[in-house]
Amino acid sequence: MNVKKRDKYKRFIMGLISGVLIAFLLGSYAYVWLTHYNIKLENSRIQADYFGWKGNLLIFGVYLILIFLFSRIYNGFRIGLLRVSDIIYSQSLSVIFINGITYVQICLLERAVADVPPIALKTIVDIAFIFIWALAGNRIYSKLYAPRKMVIIYGSRQAVPLIEKMSRREDRFMICRAVSCEEDMDTITQLINEFDAAIICDVPSEKKNDILKICFAQSKRTYITPKLSDIIIRGAEQIHLFDTPLLVCRNSGLSAEELIMKRALDLAVSVIGLIVTLPIMLITALCIKLYDGGPVFYTQERLTKDGRIFKVYKFRSMRTDAESDGVARLAGENDDRITPVGKIIRKVRIDELPQILNILKGDMSIVGPRPERPELASENEKVMPEFRYRLKVKAGLTGYAQVLGKYNTTPYDKLRLDLMYIEQYSFLLDLKLILMTIKILFIPESTEGVKEEKSA
Repeated sequence: MNVKKRDKYKRFIMGLISGVLIAFLLGSYAYVWLTHYNIKLENSRIQADYFGWKGNLLIFGVYLILIFLFSRIYNGFRIGLLRVSDIIYSQSLSVIFINGITYVQICLLERAVADVPPIALKTIVDIAFIFIWALAGNRIYSKLYAPRKMVIIYGSRQAVPLIEKMSRREDRFMICRAVSCEEDMDTITQLINEFDAAIICDVPSEKKNDILKICFAQSKRTYITPKLSDIIIRGAEQIHLFDTPLLVCRNSGLSAEELIMKRALDLAVSVIGLIVTLPIMLITALCIKLYDGGPVFYTQERLTKDGRIFKVYKFRSMRTDAESDGVARLAGENDDRITPVGKIIRKVRIDELPQILNILKGDMSIVGPRPERPELASENEKVMPEFRYRLKVKAGLTGYAQVLGKYNTTPYDKLRLDLMYIEQYSFLLDLKLILMTIKILFIPESTEGVKEEKSA
């Protein structure tokens, strides 16, 4: 079977690989349920009143739904797309959540604290199987699908960092040629024909459209770095009133119904978060105070919806004289202004927890663009006037830029990620991003500081 034919069956093959894991997780739960927890219920009035084979099927069905839900949120089935280590981490985190929720469900059914060892042992066995499954799945994928040979068509120097990022994934991408979009179209067409796929990076719209048509005509896979206008169009709605297709971009931010749902979610999550994290916040406050006797909290002016300025609350992670010269600067990779306590709380984002108070006050949302300092926003707007587009919604504690980016992600890339969130907003997307935020808390790369030459 040649490569093109294998590509047609890729979803089916990946589905089979995912099905193996699903079958194991569901089978291990069925075994634990039927041989331990269900036996206890068989001798109780609860089992006699409510359970039989239909009840067991319902229990298994709920577990199956949880597998799909968390594995999809954490991209646990993305064999070949993510690194093996990412797959193992994502799927292991999913299993911990799934089995944790299932244990609470069992406790409710038993109306008592259920035995922990069976579900704990199942979790350990599940994670061990995930390790084997991810390695085997990746091996199968790499045997069937070699990295694509690609040509990149660029319009500016922005192609350089993209090439560097993609080159780190030699298992998926093999960039063989780079060509400027200023070359004649015959040369570009010939190069596209020679390779398996094309990357279009920061090419002017008119030329990008021509190149896209060439790729489409040759059935070539195409990767595109979107411009802001592309992201806005992605959020458009199709209108079928005439025989001419129309797309409508409302460009008005969130609707009244969406604002109400978003505020309700903010209040619910922030109240629960405040209760759950209160012990961590008290310990953090004590550590900061004991280290140098300085203030526990750090307040700073930030921007939120429509450019309104508010005071953001954070645990102090830097020395008290960190900005004694009055100049706003981003944290560097090895910034000596950060205290030892600060390094720890920044690594796991504990320094952000006091912003729960900002959310309760209504200054911020759980999910949204990170609030920027007015002076840094002004600097960014001089280079990118579109940077103010982020102010169409309230600032947020987390979002696409936090989940997918790093501290050293460029302002333009942050803007693109934030605009993608604004244009694709939904209640379910907020829930997904909240759960994805938990995943990145223990990934060091997501908390890197900016490199010294990029400090503002």
